[in-house]
This record gives sequence, C-alpha cells and structure tokens, in this order.
Amino acid sequence: MHKRTLLAAAALAGSLFATLPATPAGAAPSGLSGDFNGDGYRDLAVGAWCADVGSVSNAGAVVVLYGSSSGVSAARKTVITQNSAGVPGTAETGDRFGASLATADLNGDRYADLVVGSPYEGIGNHVGVGAVTVLWGGATGLSGGAALPQPPETLLHDWGGYSFDVATGDFDGDGKTDVTATGPSHTHLYRGPFTRTGTPSSHGIVWEAGGTNGAAAGDLNGDRLAERVYPATTDSDPGGEIRYIRHDPGNKTHPVSDYVAVELPRADGQVATIADVNGDHFGDLILGDPEDPHTGKPGGHKGGQITVWYGGPNGPAPAQTPTVIHQDTAGVPGTGEAGDQFGSAIDAGDVNGDGYADVAVGTSGEDLGTVKDAGAVTILFGSASGLRGNGAASYSQDTAGVPGTSEPTDSFGLTVRLVDLTKDGKAELVTGVGYENGYGAVTILRGTASGLTATNAKFFTARDVSLKGDAAFGWAIGR
Repeated sequence: MHKRTLLAAAALAGSLFATLPATPAGAAPSGLSGDFNGDGYRDLAVGAWCADVGSVSNAGAVVVLYGSSSGVSAARKTVITQNSAGVPGTAETGDRFGASLATADLNGDRYADLVVGSPYEGIGNHVGVGAVTVLWGGATGLSGGAALPQPPETLLHDWGGYSFDVATGDFDGDGKTDVTATGPSHTHLYRGPFTRTGTPSSHGIVWEAGGTNGAAAGDLNGDRLAERVYPATTDSDPGGEIRYIRHDPGNKTHPVSDYVAVELPRADGQVATIADVNGDHFGDLILGDPEDPHTGKPGGHKGGQITVWYGGPNGPAPAQTPTVIHQDTAGVPGTGEAGDQFGSAIDAGDVNGDGYADVAVGTSGEDLGTVKDAGAVTILFGSASGLRGNGAASYSQDTAGVPGTSEPTDSFGLTVRLVDLTKDGKAELVTGVGYENGYGAVTILRGTASGLTATNAKFFTARDVSLKGDAAFGWAIGR
C-alpha cells in the first residue's frame, strides 16, 4: 500500500473512532462503563469491520475480550457478528459491522451495553446508509441485541454512512444515557432510556452537514452533563470546524430543540477526546490535527500536532491560548516529518494513577529508520499546569518488550485507547496495529506509577481471535 493511501486511511480511522474518555463526566450513574458481565472489571471490545463472516466478505465483526485482575485474554472472548443469535440483521457483503463502538448502560440494568455502528448497512432500496445496533450486557457478557430506529426516509441517502462514529453520555441531565451517531450526511441523537427492543425515549437529527464523521463527549463546564464535539473539515475550514453542543433548556432554535452550539473559531482538528488533564474538575478538549500544513490548509505543524482547549465553568473559552504539542515540542520524542500523522488518533486516561488524565497520541505514519509507516504512540502526561511535553514517552514495535517487529505499513497507533483493564487505578494502552500481517492486531501495554511498561505486554492478531479475511482488526476499540 502506498504511503498516501495508508495515511488517508489512518486519518479516516482516527476521525471515525474518537470516543468517550474513561469514567466520563456526564455519563448516567449506573453500571461500570465497559463492564459487560458485571464482574467489576472492564472488558475490551475491538472492531474488525472488514472481517469475513463465513463466505460473506467485509461483513464485519466485534471481538469482546473479558477483563480480570490480570487483564484480558484471548481465552475469554466472544466474537459477535450480525449472524450471531439475537443480533438484528444479517451479515452482508460490505456492511462493515463494528466500524465504530461505544459503551454505556442504556437500559439501566447495571450492565454495560455496546453500541455498534455499521456505516454501510443497506436499508430497503437504499445502499450504504448505515445502522446502529445495541448489544446487551448481562451476567454472561454480551448477548443478543436490538437495532436503534433508522432516521426518517427523507434523511436516507445512498452511501450516507450515518454511523461512522458513535458516542454516549447524559446529554440532557435526566440521568439517562443518550447516544449520538454521526456520518457524512447528518448526525442523529437518540435520547435514553432505551427499551430492550432498542426504542429510545425520542430521537432526531442534530443537523445536516457533510464530513461529521467523528464524535466525542464529556463534561466541559462542570455541570455533570456531557457536551458533544463533532470535528468536521469543510471547504471554508480545511483545518477542521470545531464546535461543541451543550444542553440549554431555554433554547428552541436548535434542530433538536434544547441544545446550543458553541463555536471555537480558532480551533482545528480532525479527531477529539475530552478529559481533565489539569485536575480542575472541568473536562478539557483535546484535538488531533494530523495533517501537514499546505496551501489549502496553512495551519498546523509539519508531521501533525495536538491542541488542548481547557474547560471551565462556561466551557472552553474561545479566546484562550491553547496548549500546542507536536514532535518538535521540548521533551517529546521524535521530530516532526511530513506524513507522520501525529494526532491521527488520540485518547485520554490516567496511566500512572496520579489523578491527572494523560493523553495517548497515535502517529500512524511514523517511519522508523528505513521502515516506512511503521507507526508509534506517544504518551503525554497531565499535570496541575496542564498537558506537558516534559517526560513524554514513545512506543513502537521497536521498543524493547513490545511484541512484534516494525514492518512497512504496520501502522502501529492507528487507534489508541487508555483504559484500566485490571482495576488497579492505572490505565493500560490499547493500540491498534492496523495493517499487521494484512489483517490487523491489537497491542496492550500495562500502566504503572512510572508510566507504561512493556513487561508482560499482550498482543492479539486477527487470527488469534478467530477472524477471517482482511479483518481490519483493531481499527475500532470501544470505550
């Protein structure tokens, strides 16, 4: 695969799969996020949107690895497709079931459920319009599911793909978890609670706009409600049009009534996550801007960058000077080079247990020596003064103890998640190695008080978890 094709795909993957931070403010108060079987340990859902199901190519699958005190294991797994018992629909060529994933307790039974996007699902005479499925948690883990209602017929456009990304949170303060699903044609909002048949209390369009393939949710203003961020590149703003949506019961101008959009006109980015990196109890908006500056996009940094817009009582102030970090920032390993794609994937969680959210930054196009597009992940640490470059650490398949070997177009860091899988108060790094062996893999590095360690690192390929075809295993990782 040529580098240009790889990087375009990596950027797309980053924009599709940015989801909630661990233990998100604004989540409804019920079961532990990501704990599908209620045993007190987070479980790990990994999408394989190009997996073959029997003889059906690119139908897609989701692999669930169940957590324990020692983390996850391929010996404790479930593989779910649209041909699994109780799952709505049928595995069809090109559905791409598992392209996006988000977790939350949608029906209030104190088991986490899994929201799954299938952006190319056909509906009636429409091809590739997308669908959203909920897989229900229970004492034995995920089993069965329900389809969320489709948008009205007038909103169904061929190849609309409205479930390219999904995110969850309590967006309106009623104590129930809501779901948002995004796509090129429009963004859809489902309000909880949900019945076991998938019926929400209500649902509707958020707005019609092209390029809204990403979604992030979290509490930016300390009101215990989740704001939503939909990065969208446009012809007028190729660096990324950034706004966040907050609940405003007095507003009646928004298409879904009681919400208002707050613009951040100086912000750029293609992917986003929300977490409290400076410990002030307000979520901060972290944006990944992986594209190199060029004539049509003068902003950004060679090789990519991330920016942090700090939250406050009124959310991120549009006039603030954000923290900008790239590979030429003091303390950050590496050097900014064209096509690195630093910031193509981002996520946040507390790696060292110090109470500040840290940030994982995927650099999926990083060259390692003469090995092109091998990929790397950088960990940036939070502090009372905000996110910092000092003390940053970089990991790749060339790092001692990390399984595998750096090979051309592996794309280590295509997706990243920071999530505590062992219940020790320290987040593990879960990263997708998007093109490993042509079918994808996932690497897990454990969090410790001093940062990540490669000791006892875990590595699962698509074949280790019984997937067939060019599975794209690890392109989506649930939170």
